[in-house]
Amino acid sequence: MANNHHHHPSSATPPPISAAFRMATWMYQSKSWVYSSVLVLCLCFSLLHVGAQNGITDPVEVSALREIKKSLIDPNKNLSNWNQGDPCTANWTGVLCFNSTLNDGYLHVRELQLLNMNLSGALSPQLGRLSNMEILDFMWNDLTGSIPKEIGNITSLKLLLLNGNKLSGSLPEELGNLSNLDRIQIDENRISGPIPKSFANLDKVKHFHMNNNSISGQIPSELSKLPELVHFLLDNNNLSGYLPPEFSELPSLLILQVDNNHFDGTTIPETYGNMSKLLKLSLRNCGLQGPIPDLSRIPKLGYLDLKSNQLNGTIPPDKLSDEIKTIDLSNNNLTGSIPSSFSELPQLQKLSVANNSLNGSVSSNIWTDRTLNSTESLKLDFQNNRLTDITGSTNIPQNVTVSLRGNPVCDSDNTSLVQFCRPENEDENNGTVLTNSTTNCPTALCPYPYEISETSPVNCFCAIPLIVDYRLKSPGFSDFVPYKSEFEGYLSSGLVLHQYQLEIVTFAWEKGPRLRMTLKLFPVYVENSTHTFNTSEVRRITNLFTGWNIPDSELFGPYELIKFTLLGPYANVFSSSKGESGIGKGALVGAIVGGIAGATALSAIVSLLILRMRMKRNYQATVKRRQMSKAFLKIDGVKDFSYSEMASATNDFDSSAQVGQGGYGKVYRGILADGKVVAIKRAQEGSLQGEKEFLTEIELLSRLHHRNLVSLIGFCDEEGEQMLVYEFMSNGTLRDHLSAKSKEPLSFSLRVRIALGSAKGILYLHTEANPPIFHRDIKATNILLDSKFTAKVADFGLSRLAPVPEIEGNVPAHVSTVVKGTPGYLDPEYFLTHKLTDKSDVYSLGVVFLELLTGMHPITHGKNLVREVNSAFQSGTIFSVIDERMGSYPSDCVEKFLSLALKCCHDDPDSRPSMAEVVRQLENLWLMMPESNTKLTEEVITAKAGKEVSPPSSSSEVKNPYLSLDISGSNLDSGVIPTIVPR
Repeated sequence: MANNHHHHPSSATPPPISAAFRMATWMYQSKSWVYSSVLVLCLCFSLLHVGAQNGITDPVEVSALREIKKSLIDPNKNLSNWNQGDPCTANWTGVLCFNSTLNDGYLHVRELQLLNMNLSGALSPQLGRLSNMEILDFMWNDLTGSIPKEIGNITSLKLLLLNGNKLSGSLPEELGNLSNLDRIQIDENRISGPIPKSFANLDKVKHFHMNNNSISGQIPSELSKLPELVHFLLDNNNLSGYLPPEFSELPSLLILQVDNNHFDGTTIPETYGNMSKLLKLSLRNCGLQGPIPDLSRIPKLGYLDLKSNQLNGTIPPDKLSDEIKTIDLSNNNLTGSIPSSFSELPQLQKLSVANNSLNGSVSSNIWTDRTLNSTESLKLDFQNNRLTDITGSTNIPQNVTVSLRGNPVCDSDNTSLVQFCRPENEDENNGTVLTNSTTNCPTALCPYPYEISETSPVNCFCAIPLIVDYRLKSPGFSDFVPYKSEFEGYLSSGLVLHQYQLEIVTFAWEKGPRLRMTLKLFPVYVENSTHTFNTSEVRRITNLFTGWNIPDSELFGPYELIKFTLLGPYANVFSSSKGESGIGKGALVGAIVGGIAGATALSAIVSLLILRMRMKRNYQATVKRRQMSKAFLKIDGVKDFSYSEMASATNDFDSSAQVGQGGYGKVYRGILADGKVVAIKRAQEGSLQGEKEFLTEIELLSRLHHRNLVSLIGFCDEEGEQMLVYEFMSNGTLRDHLSAKSKEPLSFSLRVRIALGSAKGILYLHTEANPPIFHRDIKATNILLDSKFTAKVADFGLSRLAPVPEIEGNVPAHVSTVVKGTPGYLDPEYFLTHKLTDKSDVYSLGVVFLELLTGMHPITHGKNLVREVNSAFQSGTIFSVIDERMGSYPSDCVEKFLSLALKCCHDDPDSRPSMAEVVRQLENLWLMMPESNTKLTEEVITAKAGKEVSPPSSSSEVKNPYLSLDISGSNLDSGVIPTIVPR
């Protein structure tokens, strides 16, 4: 997997000499002999320094990369762009570069990240020519052959990651030259031969991961000189000889794991009891003999596994650390009694002394003295010893398992002991455990690749996750469940994410024992966003994993990254995209700067003067452009307000004038100098648009004139502020009046009238606006009601222009765009294909119609309104979901309105009516209603011509146009203009 987040490539980056020439030309045109003279000096220096340079990346390294590719077999063509352009500036897959501190004018390869790319073939000796590399990552491929000794030439190397291949042969002595190496991972290969004594020179190495190979011979005692060594994992090899007693002198060692080797007939050194920092000692199945040393002096020992050796003597009586969680002494030749100190271990999860020759009694204090919560467990295995009875209580608490099968105590007829004498499953690798869904959200709610975040505080939150296969290589516990929450906190903190953004999908114990997990990382919920990580965030997170930049944990131990699954828009994050990073232009500047490093201080002064002159000119040009842009926007009916006018209208933006706040900023109720009441939407600093985009939006809104669209009155773009001034809608949002908190519920006739007005506003956008517009965020909070309860569609922040005719005259059927909108209202087809059409707005408006009929939200407690109404319709119980608060209604009209709403919400866009058809059916519906009178009928008919008509006069339809509005539950993040009107 490539990880190119450090670069800003340019597809046609010129060499430094070209940049210097252009600078000289510009200086000549400045007509200043001082500037020109200084630049001549700089140019000469540059020519001398980089004149022979033909490319950006060091040619030696370019040649090496091409040879490296020749030695690899790449069936998936992941490295197909390794023949195109320059490695650093063209973003070759997996190649990360930086500007060298050598001042040689070249870029150099810093990382080679080729994780999990199905590569086979061999590692080329040419790797040794990447002499500035820091990370070499070929994990989880299918490479064969040996590890080239030439890698030992890369003295800058920090991470050597070759695990999960089929590499064979011996470890080269030359790897001992890697004086900056932090981590060597060659586990899960077929490496044979001894560990070179030269590895004792790796003064900075912290992690030795060489497990699951065929490494043989004696562990060199010289490795005890390594001052930084933290993890020493050499389990599952063919090591022989003895365990070096000198390892007790390792000052930083936390984990010593050498299970399944052949130290036949040797003992565990007594000195190992002096390892003051040791957290885990795992020497399972190593042929060890003799007694167990006293390990009680190790203050934080949490895991002791000496299973399946030939240890003899008694179990040391001294109490082990309070941190101990696992003790496995099974399958040895131990004698004597079970120490009473085992009942004094507060964090114990597993104690196994099975298959020894222990005798005497078992004290029930080992399990009765423990108080376990619902997630904790205790497993005690005393099988196949010579234990004769239990002292104390024979009651076993919940979450405790005690097995005494195969002991004399189980030969008695005491029925109270049956629970102790059942067969016990010895399989420690207990299979996959799935996390259970805690929500009631339908799985079909989120079209692929969107998924429901089970841990998000937002109910039924659909987003595209990053999926990570992850494994703890040497965890310090036997039962993960009690530490699951702690792990989530640890990893999310290391990733700089909220804990709710991390979801553990599965976890399972594998041989080792190691703990494998599948993780999902979800973006933070932001209303009206695509609910995806942006490119830089994906790259930041992957860099934390692939660079091993997540801090180590004493409890969870070392981890390994197995696989990233990048769905949907993430799939191309690491492709050779242009303009994303920083190495193209940055490298060019670096080369020039290196070339002129010897120029005099005068050149810096001259450059500063030039910069100031250019900034002044740019500022003047910007001011002129803004003046011209504003002059262009002198449109009838749209006023360019000054900041002072806005401040005066809102009493200096006093908090008493604020009526809402959302993601865009704050909304104020203002009174202009002429007494007109307006809504002023003031952008906060972080949401300011570019000047061009802001003025373009105003120009777009200024052309929308319809009685069912909220009118733009003016704008303010002054003193670093961006404000939009709208007509004030005194009855707030439709959602406010559908809420259970609404004191005056809407009648059915008024709901139909609101639906008709909303549909007409959308129809105008689709067919009469020039050019046509797709709204893209139709919802009940974006339909506002004026004092006469006339519905007006608002908030065009997400709107997109409809497709324009192509050269051939054909009009595309859709706009391809990033998915934006609000969950519950989004067209499933748009969600899936990113193709926005007029039928996408039809779907959203259909959901609003269902809200009008039921009073319910689009998503409530995980239930989707469209599916709920469809289900009730099909089961013949549709009237059970109709909003009772709207009083009496004609059932035939409700059925027709419902039928229209469900057609609008059809999954297939082609099966939905057009907006024109929606308006026609609503007009016909209105004419059928008993409440319809001559005046309202005339309104429906004449509205087609855009004529203003008087509001309904029926007291049953408009009971109180001046309702007090509660905005505490309003959805303001979308920038909807909420309103409060005093009684």
